[in-house]
Amino acid sequence: MAKICCICGKIECSYKCPICERPYCSIDCYKEHKANGCQPVVQENKVTKNTQKSFNYEFPTEDTVPLEKLNQLRHSEEVKDCLKNPHVRNIMHAILTDKCPTKAIALAMTEPIFTELADACLKIIES
Repeated sequence: MAKICCICGKIECSYKCPICERPYCSIDCYKEHKANGCQPVVQENKVTKNTQKSFNYEFPTEDTVPLEKLNQLRHSEEVKDCLKNPHVRNIMHAILTDKCPTKAIALAMTEPIFTELADACLKIIES
């Protein structure tokens, strides 16, 4: 795909703006580009899109959560509010580092603060 200068329209540009990554062909075009209000590329969206494209479940089952639902968890205010609690984060860390995570989850489910997080997640996953 040919790179076209964002200012003059020339094809085969060899330079890219270090801030927004748009191509330009000369220092004059770069100066004009900067004067017109160059905006940085949002890296978070770029990483998220690449991660979603490249990630596939190796052995999906009937209990596998679809990627769209996992993405909804990321944007849930209710889940974010639960995770603001340091006690919930400590419980999550304990589950992730335990040699027997099944038992650690069973123990965590006896904590009302953790069941609040689990309920928030299940509400999204099951909708």
